[in-house]
Amino acid sequence: MIYVICNEKGGAGKSSIAQSLAVYLKLEHNTDALLIDADPQRTSAEWAGERSESDLPPILCIELTGNITKQLQTLKQQYKSIVVDCGGADSKAMRSALTVADVALLPFRAKRRDLKVAPAMAEIIEMAQAINSTLKTYSVITQAPTLPSQNYRVLGAKTLLSSLELNPLKHTTRNLNAWDDADESGQSVLEWQYDKKAGDDARNVFNELLEEIKNG
Repeated sequence: MIYVICNEKGGAGKSSIAQSLAVYLKLEHNTDALLIDADPQRTSAEWAGERSESDLPPILCIELTGNITKQLQTLKQQYKSIVVDCGGADSKAMRSALTVADVALLPFRAKRRDLKVAPAMAEIIEMAQAINSTLKTYSVITQAPTLPSQNYRVLGAKTLLSSLELNPLKHTTRNLNAWDDADESGQSVLEWQYDKKAGDDARNVFNELLEEIKNG
């Protein structure tokens, strides 16, 4: 199973979602997921490097750029799960990964400047599905405001994403410091012991994602 975490808009937490998904698959599904950093900023590669120096369960991470179609096809024969962290840009790596992926997960913040790219991402997904007809696509609202009075932003974002057939998940992740704190120590929020709210958010998102994949 190849999961591609992508969005041409930066700042939505793609790397954190990709890293946490790899940890989730390892800890809760006993699957050694390969994490691929296809982002020139090397966020996930650096995270995995920090993690390798700790006592945490290791997450294997490699870096790939450009047209990565053939490499992913080869790696899929070796690994049960592959998580691809794409950069915040419309890149050759993102487009090529989508042509062989099983699942695309698009993180969006419930902000106007983030959602402005949603139609373009929907078009990219549509083009990928013309080649890869089995590609399943989902979106997730990340860094959602914690104030109940701001829930209308999340509902509005989900309505837009639904209209573009980007299939927003019911669960979201909240704007909590634990995402940054865990990342800085090579952990995922699923392992962060000082505030488990973010870990609960991630677990709920991933549980829902796998259930949707299973039933879809």
